[in-house]
Amino acid sequence: MESLQHRITTNPRQCGGWPCIRGMRIRVAAVLQLFAAGLSAEQILAEMPDLEALDLQAALHYAA
Repeated sequence: MESLQHRITTNPRQCGGWPCIRGMRIRVAAVLQLFAAGLSAEQILAEMPDLEALDLQAALHYAA
């Protein structure tokens, strides 16, 4: 569980302070919107190749 928590970062000087994945400019909200739009984890990983499967799990855990 702890490894997932470290995948979500916040920086007030990046993406308006919104939570991001591993310090990249990929917002957690963007990942969640893709899930909400019906994309599978595999489709999201293909769309955003910098992400890893654990990043997706971390985003879902963060939302919960």
